Amino acid sequence: MTDTIERRAAASARAAASAAPDAPRIRVARDPSVDAIRIVLLVAVFLLHAMMCGVSVGAAGPVLENALEGQAWFGPVSWVVQIMPLFFIAGGFSSFLHWRSMRARGASGADYVRARLERLVRPAIVLVAVVAAALVALSLGGLAPELVATAGFRIGQPLWFLGVYIATSALVPVMVRAHERAPRLTPLSLLAGVVAVDVLRLSTGLEGIGFLNLLLVWLLVQQLGFHLADGSLDRLSPAALWSIAVGALALLAVITLAGPYSADMYENLNPPNVSLVVLGVAQLALFQLARPRIRAWVERADASRLVSAVGERAMTVYLWHMPVLVGLAGALLVANAGLGLALPEPMTAEWWATRPLWLGAAAAVVVGVTIVFARFERGRRAASTPPADSVPAPAVPRTRTVMLDAVCGVAAIAVLLVTGFGPVQAVISLALLTVALRGSATVGRVFGRLLAAAAATPAQRRSRRNGIAMASQAANAA
Repeated sequence: MTDTIERRAAASARAAASAAPDAPRIRVARDPSVDAIRIVLLVAVFLLHAMMCGVSVGAAGPVLENALEGQAWFGPVSWVVQIMPLFFIAGGFSSFLHWRSMRARGASGADYVRARLERLVRPAIVLVAVVAAALVALSLGGLAPELVATAGFRIGQPLWFLGVYIATSALVPVMVRAHERAPRLTPLSLLAGVVAVDVLRLSTGLEGIGFLNLLLVWLLVQQLGFHLADGSLDRLSPAALWSIAVGALALLAVITLAGPYSADMYENLNPPNVSLVVLGVAQLALFQLARPRIRAWVERADASRLVSAVGERAMTVYLWHMPVLVGLAGALLVANAGLGLALPEPMTAEWWATRPLWLGAAAAVVVGVTIVFARFERGRRAASTPPADSVPAPAVPRTRTVMLDAVCGVAAIAVLLVTGFGPVQAVISLALLTVALRGSATVGRVFGRLLAAAAATPAQRRSRRNGIAMASQAANAA
């Protein structure tokens, strides 16, 4: 009975969100500047990861390494190419408007989280299944275990973003409510938490404490996106925005050059710390200054259709670009072994000369792979109309269920990040992702039925079959 009520309530909320004939249709107000900057950031992530791919053959055999790691010049460059804070700001902007639009149409927080889980988890399931199968095939084919492990590690690295994004998306209804009630106190409280975690980590030397900021830092940066979405920054003059940007960069210089944090913003990513928040404030102010020009360019160049098309496939691009890069790196090693293809040492002049060809080939393959797998991200377009007698479900049980689903989604990614991309880990991750996608209530119901069927006696099975046959005969007679 409870499951029936939950299914009806979910259908009712979807109908309220899309097709209620007597309710006003409220559309999410999209901003072309935010949509465009998210595409630019996605391209920047791809280019950076592509440049990190260092493939060569050393004295001990094939080498697959991060070509930018340990480069002295990369620290200052990272202040420009570390765009994850702005990524979460843009995500916060879109989430704020999306949730408020759904809420105005009568949807619950659980409906919002369920929709976000379906959008984020579906492409992840396909990725984990395909990559795990490929790695197993490579192992069975005789590839050195250390190379298989390295490939799995490199592919799994960017997945941290998906895990954190699932967590922050699941908390959007709560964080938006906090923003509406205390728009200043909420980010200040999160900032206090971030600083407290940093102080504990630095004073005790326990790096594990710092991973608490995987949630606190990005929730705080998400709050900056809320302020962007509610128009707070529109009231600031260009001079004030420039002052904020310059002040934030000056503070960042102090805490990295004279303080305890690294000047390399990618070192500050693991675990995240307050320097990323400061960088995010600078990026927010600079983006607000650039928004009118970005918006005008999108409209002048008539690029909205392209921006929308890429935006609908953004998670697919993000999830698959690293497997493509690792796969191409493997193809280079095969070509070197079989055809004698030269593989220049990373950072040499010959290596830099091959980068345009490498980037072009990688981009072409990513586009092809995205075309193949984007269908899993977009999923179903519309929901069926609910029955007229739909009744609301109790909010608390359904909220608890959907939050458990979100925890399963985060745990699925954590399994791969912490323990590696092995076959057993992939099976566990796929199981958790399935729970997140289908819902713990649905999975539990199916599992319970399977257990009941397995535990049934032969007499009970015969009785059940007879009952089904009688029901079928009655239906045919009718």
